[in-house]
Amino acid sequence: MTEAKRPFEGVRILDFTQVLAGPYGSFQLALLGADVIKVERREGEDMRRTPLSREWAERGMAPSWLAINGNKRSLTLDLQKPAAVEIIKKLAAEADVVMENFRGGVMDRLGIGYQALSAVNPRLIYCCISGFGQTGPSSNEAGYDGKIQAMSGIMAITGHKEMGPTRAGFAVCDVLSGMTAAFAVSSALFQRTHTGQGQFIDVSMLEASLAFLSTQVADFTVAGHRQEQFGNQAISRKVTANLFKAKDSHLLLAVNDEKQFRALITTLGCTEVFDDPRFADWFTRKENEAALREIIEKALASDDAKSWEKRLNAAGAPSASIWTVEEIIDHPQIAARDVLQTVESPYGPMRLMGSGFKLAHGGGKLDTLAPPLGAHTDAILGELGYDERAIAALRSDGVV
Repeated sequence: MTEAKRPFEGVRILDFTQVLAGPYGSFQLALLGADVIKVERREGEDMRRTPLSREWAERGMAPSWLAINGNKRSLTLDLQKPAAVEIIKKLAAEADVVMENFRGGVMDRLGIGYQALSAVNPRLIYCCISGFGQTGPSSNEAGYDGKIQAMSGIMAITGHKEMGPTRAGFAVCDVLSGMTAAFAVSSALFQRTHTGQGQFIDVSMLEASLAFLSTQVADFTVAGHRQEQFGNQAISRKVTANLFKAKDSHLLLAVNDEKQFRALITTLGCTEVFDDPRFADWFTRKENEAALREIIEKALASDDAKSWEKRLNAAGAPSASIWTVEEIIDHPQIAARDVLQTVESPYGPMRLMGSGFKLAHGGGKLDTLAPPLGAHTDAILGELGYDERAIAALRSDGVV
């Protein structure tokens, strides 16, 4: 049986994006078969040399860069030079999508903005990712993940009241903005099958973040409820949907209904709670939260968190110990579903994340490691009709 094609095979994307949000978005499409040509300046983008590891930074292959640039081809160009602009226009004439996340006006000044490229190819889909969108009083402001976490309301509802706001432990706004961009491009490609027309896509990191906070927004706009910091407590605000101490570390309980509550208390061996009027229902449990927490943590102190995790889940009381990244990637569930993919490289096999979902036919697959800087420049120029002499001249002139 012939292997099914992936959804975006035959789609070519010119990827001018840098750092995280944009490259993460184009990576999702590359996993699903798109031919993503990553256009970099001749010295490469800064993300190649993030300082987590000197060894990998000196190679121009920093781990965070490797993580989101697989399946792409690397083309180096000095976009200040007219010959480079000519190359981009030739590529755009045959491309389906352009993705970029420069400050507003940069691509226009280079002569390769939406108006210029759509004139070459009316079917072109042009996706621009920025902090605040292309219009409005903040449109020219730089957008960074931490800044957007602070402005969007994420930090205002994250953390503990006594300690103040805190940011998420990863670049959540960058990643969700990249995923939003990938969804927008997918939508525009599907719409083009009906209309035959390309279009401009305006992705705002702030708006993408607010879209992910839609329930919190509605809590206020509909009911006037103001969000607060509730630490590790679930949005259900149930007393037993929170973080608790066990013998060795912590356990996150996600006990939100009465059946789960009874399973929790029974498994902990605290059945006297059922006859205590202080814990008769969720309202009284909230009023007596400190007393209930003391009972639960006294019972949890008899064993380690991972043991309780197994026992409570088996009994029907949802819970999880606090897994580190290095632990969870070797969890039996992750192994059973081949979540991490192994890619061969000059440095040995590497385990990297692929798509966060599976398709029955033609799903996401990590075929190749993120490319060394300029690894595909000659091949891409050759596809455009440049011969060896012409490519050598472009190199001599500092164009590529």
